[in-house]
Amino acid sequence: MTSTNKPNPTPASSARQLLPLSVWLCPDDTTDQPAHDAQPCQGPAHRAPRTRACERHQGTISSGLARHLITTATGEGDVIAEAFITNSATLRTAAELDRRAVACVPHFPLAQHIGAQLRAHLPHEHLARVVMRPCRADQMHLGLADYSGQVALVIAAPPTVGSRTTDAKATRARGACPACLSDVLTNSAFHARSFLPAAYRVLRPGGHLAVVTTARHHNGHLIDPAPAIIREARKAGFRYSQHIIAVRVPVEGDTLLIQASPDSLGQLRDIRSRALPPAARVHADVCILTRPGNSGQEGDR
Repeated sequence: MTSTNKPNPTPASSARQLLPLSVWLCPDDTTDQPAHDAQPCQGPAHRAPRTRACERHQGTISSGLARHLITTATGEGDVIAEAFITNSATLRTAAELDRRAVACVPHFPLAQHIGAQLRAHLPHEHLARVVMRPCRADQMHLGLADYSGQVALVIAAPPTVGSRTTDAKATRARGACPACLSDVLTNSAFHARSFLPAAYRVLRPGGHLAVVTTARHHNGHLIDPAPAIIREARKAGFRYSQHIIAVRVPVEGDTLLIQASPDSLGQLRDIRSRALPPAARVHADVCILTRPGNSGQEGDR
């Protein structure tokens, strides 16, 4: 962890301290092999199309970022919850690190896809540490009622303003990304005023909410959702603890190794054009919000 500021004074009992500003190197390393969603008993002729998360949804939360968050904010045996889930990275990483994990997955085909990824990457004994609940993120206090006040860390990467959207028929026709289809069919918009209180209720005292955002251009304007989220979080009772810059691309010496995707290359424009050039996703902003109190387990880390 690299910090640009000195840590605030903390009680001697604290094992870890969240610094005001940190930079984490966590390049996107999430794997997502195509998986069949149909039951094996239906036979090869009746299997559903092979599905794979699109580049945007596959990299929302990478395994590297999930590992940083989980090891920094939780201990072995703790419960991690994920809202707005789009891939298996958080659930898989939590199980590998001897944590329990529960996710809000409102769309059954997305749950099938994530389940297939978990079975492909986790040993059987680790699968029992992972649970998926059929509820939206803003209803997590209902879907995770049996975990109320017990969750050590909630991870959320809400949909970004201006993300590419499509209709359900077109998404099905491409075969495609189950997370995109879930966004369309469940209206997975980010409603801070309902989601933040829901996350607050499932967290234990001293627990953390990590909100992953990315500033982007939309209709000619730079949109950064983080300030509005922090304002609403404070209204819900959270304390703003830390800002993390999560570098998504590999670093070699002092050079960022950025590789353009085929979609990005297809967006290259004439140098005389006034249109904005294609954006390269280099980093994400992570806001760490804390429910005040002391869990009795390392305090507010």
